[in-house]
Amino acid sequence: MEETTWVDFDTLEQFMVDVFVGLGVPLEDAEICADVIITSDKRGIDSHGVQRLKPMYYDRIKKGLQFPKAKYEIVRETSTTAVVEGNRGMGHATAKHAMELAIEKASKHGMGMVVVRNSTHYGIAGYYALMAAEAGMIGITGTNARPSVAPTYGVEPMLGTNPLTIGMPTDEDFPFILDPATSIIQRG
Repeated sequence: MEETTWVDFDTLEQFMVDVFVGLGVPLEDAEICADVIITSDKRGIDSHGVQRLKPMYYDRIKKGLQFPKAKYEIVRETSTTAVVEGNRGMGHATAKHAMELAIEKASKHGMGMVVVRNSTHYGIAGYYALMAAEAGMIGITGTNARPSVAPTYGVEPMLGTNPLTIGMPTDEDFPFILDPATSIIQRG
């Protein structure tokens, strides 16, 4: 019979930070990545949690599909909008900075919209909508995903699971977060 080993969240999060730093990810970005991943597990979304550390992040960095030291850059900006180039860096860090920028713009002008291009997997989309809700704003996030779902009457994967999330503050002690895939199943 297999024995189960339980690890507390703090230890697991520090382990993930160490793995990311060992792969060349700068410490600040490594901490963001680990926080998004552990938040997924804490919210019961195991499909996007620590089980993704090796196949989604470690392996992709090792294969050169994702660049651990790449930094995002703002390539176009107005008072309420921005386009961010992700440079195939750490999607979690790029997305968090993009949402922070959107929140900053919305705080000043009533609306902020930031789009990211050439990014990589960013974990649970709800993490970023939650950031907006905790700032007292309505946040809408989404991303594309690789083809993994066949369309109606189809047999070949042609559509991504493409999450679309909404977060908003409530009168309760917790915000409202809707974080579904746009397909029957999510894939992560």
